[in-house]
Amino acid sequence: MATTARTAPAASRGASDPTRKTALVAGILYLITFATSIPAALLLDRAVTDPTYVTGAGADGLVRFAALLDLANALACIGTAVALYSVLKRQHEGLALGFVTSRTFEARILVIAVLSISSLVTLRESGASAADASSLVTAGQALVAVRDWSFGIGTGMAALNALLLGTLMYRSRLVPRVLPVIGLVGGVLFSSFVIGYILGVTEHGTAWHSITVAPIFVWELALGLWMTFKGFRAPAVAALGFKPADADGAGTAITAPAAIATKAGAA
Repeated sequence: MATTARTAPAASRGASDPTRKTALVAGILYLITFATSIPAALLLDRAVTDPTYVTGAGADGLVRFAALLDLANALACIGTAVALYSVLKRQHEGLALGFVTSRTFEARILVIAVLSISSLVTLRESGASAADASSLVTAGQALVAVRDWSFGIGTGMAALNALLLGTLMYRSRLVPRVLPVIGLVGGVLFSSFVIGYILGVTEHGTAWHSITVAPIFVWELALGLWMTFKGFRAPAVAALGFKPADADGAGTAITAPAAIATKAGAA
């Protein structure tokens, strides 16, 4: 009987943790951002680097598919913040709301990039004669420039996201502290690149870009994997006021006023 009492809680950890589904959804959505953004960047390479794409025989199907992947990436960005909000607001509601806002802003900027590259495809499909080919190239380059700036600023929001979410995760200890430390360091480093990019000091693809983006890459990938396969740390979940789910899977939170009222009623 004593052995059963000791092993049952461990065996039912996933079923009794009211935040497990939240961590799983958020983790999967983080992994989706990797599964969509990386292939999209590869598929769009010629469209955004070759000025004659708009007048040549472009692979429109692949470019459209890349735009769809980028759109899915933008929606997944919003989903990560929305999924985590119900847990993170117990640590600091202002920072949690700021994370949702910054993640949503990132997604909106990325959608502008999607619209620009989709417009480029439409422009190419309109056809070009020898007389207006140069005009189409100019228009195409303008759309590519909008896409590049939108993509640069949109992905640059990862720095602010890392600072906000890293702070919340570090304070709450929902995941091992080494992970948010990587995010916080990456947020500071990548912020320097984003500012330099806007000022024209540095560009994508440079050594400094690779150095500053690496911690962000590791932070988001490690966080996504940890939440997907491990979930949040049980002591941290309890410290935020959650209690194990009931038999029907519903969990409620224990707040200080409720606990005082319960003790008073019992007295």
